[in-house]
Amino acid sequence: MSRREVRAGGRGGGISFSARETRDLVVAWLALGVAFTLFLLVTSGRGVGPAGLLGLLGTGLFVELLVLSLLTAGVGFLLHELAHKVVAIRFGQVAEFRADYTMLGLALAAALVGFLFAAPGAVYHSGRITHRESAGIALAGPLTNVVLAGLFLPVFLLADGGFLLRAGQLGVTLNAVLAGFNMIPFGPLDGRKVLRWSYVGFGASFLLCAGVAVASVLFVGFPI
Repeated sequence: MSRREVRAGGRGGGISFSARETRDLVVAWLALGVAFTLFLLVTSGRGVGPAGLLGLLGTGLFVELLVLSLLTAGVGFLLHELAHKVVAIRFGQVAEFRADYTMLGLALAAALVGFLFAAPGAVYHSGRITHRESAGIALAGPLTNVVLAGLFLPVFLLADGGFLLRAGQLGVTLNAVLAGFNMIPFGPLDGRKVLRWSYVGFGASFLLCAGVAVASVLFVGFPI
């Protein structure tokens, strides 16, 4: 997601990361990895409840799913936010990511009951900007996830099994879901900014991202 925050400051220059931004990115990456791991365990069909999850902590299954989640959904999130930042700076903005710790807590709580929810924070940017440029910044994130889903697809199709197959499967599905979810035209999500710019542009990008998300869930799915 990208969100605009107007504050005093100069125009964006090269890409750099403050200590706070780096901390927020790392915390959000780790929290999302845990949230997706819990979601996969709860929705695995094994009847895993809160008590059962405690018993799985530190097991080989939990560690493997956590690594997979960090390398797929986690990397997808990081590159999604980096895309927002790069395009915002390209348009002369001052841009920086801020984690939303309340939303990260909600993501973990939702995962415990088998609901996929990911709104870890946003790239805030300031400076004069048009609706078209704002839409370009917003679209950069979901389109990055669509590209990542495409890059993971050959891994899923060509892997014989094991870790690589599961990584490809999660990489396709989770990135596709992130793209579709962020194109919902509601609240701080990217779709709202695209819709404010153009109904046609929103319709085309929403159909692409939502279509990829639905196809990935139906035909690729999750590894457990």
